[in-house]
Amino acid sequence: MTKTYSFLATMMKAAVRDGLIAKTPCVDIHLPKIAKKRVVPLTVEQVAKLLEAVPEKYRPLIHFFAGTGARAREAFGVTLDRVDFLRRHVTIDRQLATRNGEAAWKAPKTASSVRTVPLDDGVLEALSRHLAANPRTSGLIFTTPDGKALDVTRAYGGGPKVGWFRKAARSAGLSDEITLHDLRHFYASLLIRNGANVELVQARLGHKSATETLDTYGHLWPDADEQTRNILNEALTGLRQGDSKLRVLETP
Repeated sequence: MTKTYSFLATMMKAAVRDGLIAKTPCVDIHLPKIAKKRVVPLTVEQVAKLLEAVPEKYRPLIHFFAGTGARAREAFGVTLDRVDFLRRHVTIDRQLATRNGEAAWKAPKTASSVRTVPLDDGVLEALSRHLAANPRTSGLIFTTPDGKALDVTRAYGGGPKVGWFRKAARSAGLSDEITLHDLRHFYASLLIRNGANVELVQARLGHKSATETLDTYGHLWPDADEQTRNILNEALTGLRQGDSKLRVLETP
């Protein structure tokens, strides 16, 4: 809506400048705020059920999503030369643009989307097993069963046809609103839950700014008041237990 209004306002200003109209109507117009849907990340149990439900061919891909926070086309476009098993990380510097099942690449979403993501033992093991079963010296790591490039249409399906991801999500008891992007939210929630700060989450997800990270996941960080209480409770436990003067001060 904002882009449409901006385009219309520009056209009206040009019309005034060209003498076609005397005054632009696009003045003092306040667009309604669109409430952003709050992210509710999947649980570990839900992701485990999803992993069990997907066809075996796609399990390493789901594991990769959950363990890297990659966007769909970023993960689809990962090639063997982008994975460093020795240093235990993957370089994400492009995304897949599938054309008739053939792989083509395009620039990442933004310049900040280029990043190096550490790989945990689980993802490395999943990749190793996948590559052992599907040996290759180069090219795409994740493909369709017939070796073609992946695309989101095939994952979700359309019309009466249900894609492999949608089938698995339903089998796992998840709603049709769940997409591959929810595994990116899951990854972010794990980082936050285990103490990662805004800058780290921003870097791992390839966000343009910390503001974008906070706008999306700010509600997942511990409440400031509760965090303050927890910090003080932990820090002052020894004083409360061992300092009689402090105990006297605490007595009403």
